Amino acid sequence: MMKIFDAHCDVLYKMWLNNKISFKDSDILHVNYENLVFAGSQVQCFAIYIPESVRFDDRFNVALEMVDIFYERILNENPKIKLVLEKADILKLNEEEIGAILTLEGCDAIGHDLVKLKTLYRLGVRSVGLTWNFANAVADGCREKRNGGLSNFGMEVVQLSNDLKMWTDVSHLCERSFWDTIELAQFPIASHSNVYSLFQHPRNLKDDQIKAMIAKKGIIGITFVPYFLNETVQNTHIKDILNHIDYICSLGGERNIGFGSDFDGIDDTINGLEDYRGYKVLVEELQKQYSNEQIFKFCYQNFVDTFPN
Repeated sequence: MMKIFDAHCDVLYKMWLNNKISFKDSDILHVNYENLVFAGSQVQCFAIYIPESVRFDDRFNVALEMVDIFYERILNENPKIKLVLEKADILKLNEEEIGAILTLEGCDAIGHDLVKLKTLYRLGVRSVGLTWNFANAVADGCREKRNGGLSNFGMEVVQLSNDLKMWTDVSHLCERSFWDTIELAQFPIASHSNVYSLFQHPRNLKDDQIKAMIAKKGIIGITFVPYFLNETVQNTHIKDILNHIDYICSLGGERNIGFGSDFDGIDDTINGLEDYRGYKVLVEELQKQYSNEQIFKFCYQNFVDTFPN
């Protein structure tokens, strides 16, 4: 069975909304323990995403509530899921264990306070997404019309991420913020983004951005969001994912491709990839045109190689 490293899901958000969800087997979740085991998960990233509806003053507390869900309702209730804080934790996982990494999707939770980011690091966060779609104290997101870059505080955030050896996640950034970030970040990734040349969505990366990620040895997590793949949401298939993989490979990015499903952050899904179990189908489709060595890189090894700790 192919090992899977998935760089983005929104399970914590769903479980925060509904405290009755069991991570073990809830059919409300795209990603649950049973689905991870079925499809061969080895590492799953769990995003802390604070919705825009949360009052600004409450956002750090909500982030802490999601951290508590991660420890109490995912790790404590599923003993074969193991906390990952450094690369050694991944490498020592046995075949029955699944690594879990905390990530931050957007720095709204930290406001203007680096101490809050340091606190989240100490609680286990190992990847920092600078924005969601809009502006915050760090940078402008891809839906912010002014297309501003990193603020002075944002530069401090990226530098702190470098110092602490955390990934800096460029998904959701506007173009100017992307270029400011790629210049500074030592460990850049795009946890869940696709190819703009194939479908012109503002969350996708243009060719020069993809080439910059390749030059910085960053990984691009191909995402399963149907409306990042083509214009017909209800007619999106696994072949559309392969088209985006093919394109990045054509730019020299075979070692820069991973997956970031965005499961549990999406309502619509790809035909054949309705939940995490669909990874098995995706691997079968990949085997029709790629070697097992290449598939292993896409599904697992590329993200492991760049995990900075």
